Formats: sequence, structure tokens, C-alpha cells
Amino acid sequence: MLQPSKAGFRRLLPLLAQHWVSLLAGACCTVVYVASFPLLAQVAGNLIPAIGGGRFQEALQMIGLTMAIFLAQKLAQYGQDTLLASPSLWVSQALRQAIFARLQRLAFPALEKLSSGDLAYRLTEDADRVGEVIYKTIHDSTPSALLLVAVLGYMSWLDGQLTMATLLLAPIMIWLVGWFGQQVLRSSEQSQAQVSDLAALLAEAIRGLHLVRAFASEEWLQQRFIQQIDRHRRARFRTLELLALQHPVVGFLEAAGILAVLLLGAWRINTGSLSAQQFSSYGIALLMLIDPISHLTTNFNEFQQGQASLRRLRALEQEPLEAPDPSQPITLETVRGQLRLENVQFSYTPDQALFQNLNLHVEPGQVVALVGPSGAGKSTLFSLLLRFNCPQQGRILLDGQDLRQLRAAELRRHVALVPQDALLFSGTIAETIDFGRGHGPEAIRRAAQLANAEGFILAMGGYGARIQESTSNLSGGQRQRLAIARAVLGDPALLLLDEATSALDAETEAAVQKGLKRAMAGRTVLVIAHRLATVQKADQILVLEQGMILEQGSHRQLLAQGGRYKDLCRHQLISHL
Repeated sequence: MLQPSKAGFRRLLPLLAQHWVSLLAGACCTVVYVASFPLLAQVAGNLIPAIGGGRFQEALQMIGLTMAIFLAQKLAQYGQDTLLASPSLWVSQALRQAIFARLQRLAFPALEKLSSGDLAYRLTEDADRVGEVIYKTIHDSTPSALLLVAVLGYMSWLDGQLTMATLLLAPIMIWLVGWFGQQVLRSSEQSQAQVSDLAALLAEAIRGLHLVRAFASEEWLQQRFIQQIDRHRRARFRTLELLALQHPVVGFLEAAGILAVLLLGAWRINTGSLSAQQFSSYGIALLMLIDPISHLTTNFNEFQQGQASLRRLRALEQEPLEAPDPSQPITLETVRGQLRLENVQFSYTPDQALFQNLNLHVEPGQVVALVGPSGAGKSTLFSLLLRFNCPQQGRILLDGQDLRQLRAAELRRHVALVPQDALLFSGTIAETIDFGRGHGPEAIRRAAQLANAEGFILAMGGYGARIQESTSNLSGGQRQRLAIARAVLGDPALLLLDEATSALDAETEAAVQKGLKRAMAGRTVLVIAHRLATVQKADQILVLEQGMILEQGSHRQLLAQGGRYKDLCRHQLISHL
């Protein structure tokens, strides 16, 4: 679970400042909107005595003036709300874009520990809540605060002593609102953490429903879900309980203050120090304070909940990024595919090294198989070649150039990966193969033909046929062949295969192997071999254990040595030379 960052909304001010035209126009509307309230109080103070005194013409004029002020107020309110809505939505969008862009650049060790459900919640619900808080702050909280100042100023002009009495309860109310706000902030952080855990559980559950049914574990999953939603309910109830308590407490103090002012006003009228007309205006202005105080109280609580969401979004900034591109990168014109590892040392944790002084030389066009138990370092070697991770010591050279001297995007144009589990994005087949790299239809078609995929593509309706979400309209072999086509598009010099046929039946494997054979022709290939029968023709076979190369040679050479490789072959019933 990511820890919340202390970053606040002030860091979003530069994003808001980019929309200063809309903000300025909205502020002008806000000034008109706020100024209308003291005017209404003044006119109402004159209207009530006119009606009570039977002065019809004067009352008619006051009513007409009131309607004009109301019309100006509502037009200004519309302008304020619409003009200030756009900047807040832009800020929310920019924040979401920035967080997603950073997510794509996180170092893989950091990325792999994050929950996909939690990340999805942060980029959807948390980002939306931040945008809503910004909108309410600039279109509601700010006008409410200005209105409070304007009305209090008008009340002070009418009767300063009475206004001072009105403000006696202000420190208590401010302290109460602040205290409740801090409690709501803590409660909201706990509630949102529970929602993230719930989203993570849902993502796991939906992805694994077939497995759950296969093991008849529905009741176990149901109980986990019930426990998680119960924790969420209790955390959310704590927030609602605080809000429910705050409203009557603050409301009671408001009512007590108003009644005290009315009592004091009646006494001052009785003593002749305040006229009834003045007190009518004063009372109307006093009632005008209720709405902005209520808005500020509610919005402050929502602001604290938004603060919790913003902290959770900003927590991603604490995670390390992948190694940056060099300031003066080297450009590779033509890549042959020669690969060298020189004294490579790498570890995921400081106290446990995986590779120590690893050395390897691969000539262009060679096929090198990596075999060994889980945890031996096979996948880690792939991650180093793609520069997902960088060695702490030593060098990895492609055609004599250190990978750290290349831009990551350029390196990954020359090094392509075909994973064991072919993950494909929804969209058309052409979009899936191209993967946003901007290749034309002919190049995409050549890649599909090379991967032995065009036959089933045409049967599906051509390259414009859509792949459904979760690739439910593709077989395993079809997914693998599209993954091969995606990898060879752009003609990479180095191909990394995490044995793509280990989970396929014999007939489907034959179709995929045909595509692989075409794809491998003329390229340097490293393949992680789970089944040794598939790599007997490799130029080199490396037996890895605990980050070290125990044995190296061809299939015949390693069998003749009678070492670890021969034991592995015996376990898989491979005995022929």
C-alpha cells in the first residue's frame, strides 16, 4: 500500500494559473454576485417599512429594484459557475495525465508491487474527487467567503456594536469546523484505503473467476468480499458519523447566535439606539450569513476528503522512476545483433546479489537458450536487456555500445519481446500488431505473414476485425502469433522469447512454431526454455542457477559433459543426442 504524500492543493496553483482568462472573467462575475447581497439587504430594509406604511408607489419601486438586482445576481452566478468550471476540469485532467505518465515511467520493481485495482481507483475516483474540490473551492467556497466578508462589512456599517456581539461565537465555530475537518481527513484516508483494497480484490476476483469455480471456492471468495466491504462500511460510516455530528452542533450555535442578536437588537430598539428600519436590514443581512457559513462548513469537509485523495495520487511521486536516458545518447544506425555482457552484477536488494560477474558473448544471428530452475535469473536477464533494470556494475553491450548510452525508446526498437502470456490490448488486429508505433498497412501485413497469422486474421474478417476485451474471441495460439507479429514489426535485431508454446496443444504449437521459425530467421534470439525439447538446435544453451552460468554449450556438448543439463534432460525424458 502506498503511503499518502503530504502534497497539498497549493501545488496545483500553477495548473490553474494557465487558465487565468477564464478565472479572471469568473472572478468579475463573482464580484457582481457577492455585491448584490448587501444591496438586497439595503433594499429589503426599505421595502418592509414601505409595505407596512402603505406607501404603494415606494413599495412598487423597491420591488422593481429588487427584481433588477436579483436578475443581475443570477446572471452573474451563471457566468461564475460556467466560467470557473472549465479550469477545474482541466486541472483534474492534467493531474490525471501527469500521474498516468509517471506511472508509465516507474521502475519495474516499484510497479510490480502496486495493486492494479488500487491504481485504477486512484486514477478514477481520487482524481475526480480532486477536480470536484477545486471546482467547489473556486466557484462556491471563494464566493461564500467573499459574501461573508461583504455582509459582515455591511452589518458593521449599520451597527458596529451589534456586529461585534454577533462575532463572539466566531472563534468557537472556526475551532469546531477545523477540528471536525481534521477528523474527517483522517477518516477519509482510512475509508479511501479500504475502497482501494476493495477495488484490488474485485480486480483479482474478476480475473480469477474461472479458477475460483474450478476449485469450487466461491464461498471462500464470497467471505473475503464480505469482510472487505464490511471494513469499508465501517470506515465510511465513521466519516458520515462525523459529518452527521458536525451539522447539528454548528447549526445549534448558529441558531443560538441569531437568537442572541435578535434579543440584543430588540433591546437596542427599545432604548432608541437603533431604528426598526435599520434592524430590518440588519436582520436580513444576518440571515444571509447562514447560507455561506453552511457552504463553507460543508466544503471544508469535502476539501479535507479531496486532500486525502490528492495525497494518495501524489504518493506515486515517491516511487522511483526507471533509469533516465543519457544526456548525450548514441544513435545506432544499423544493428547487427551482437551482444556482450561484461562482469555484470545486479541485485534487487542490497543484501542479496542475483548476478555476480556474469559474462556472455552472443554473435549476430545466434540462438541462445536459457534453461534452469525458477529464480535462476532468466527473466531478470531479459529485463536487463530491455533496460527495465540496469546493472549495478559491469556493462551490457549491443554492437559494442553500452545500453545505458542509448535512449530507451531506440533500444526497444531493436530489442523485441514475445512473452509467454501474450497480453493484447482491445482494438483492431492492425492496431494490436502496430501497438501505436505508426507503421503502415503493408508493414503490418508482412509482420503477420511472418508470424504465420494472416490465415486466421483473414478468416476473422481482415485486419480491421476487432479484438474483444480480454481477447475472448482469440485462441491461445492466435494470441501468440499476434504477439510474434507485434514483436517482429519494425525488424528488430534481437528477439527475446519467453517460450511462447509451453501452454499450447501439439497442433496449435506447430502453427506457432512455424511463425517463430520465420520470425527468428536472421536475428539474434534469446529464448527462455521451459521444455528442453524445443531448444535442442540452439547454437548455445546456458544453464543458469542462482544467477550463475553453470554450463554453456550446444545440446550435444552439454549432454556429453554429463552435468546439470543432462540431469534436466533425464527428468524430461530426453536422452537422444
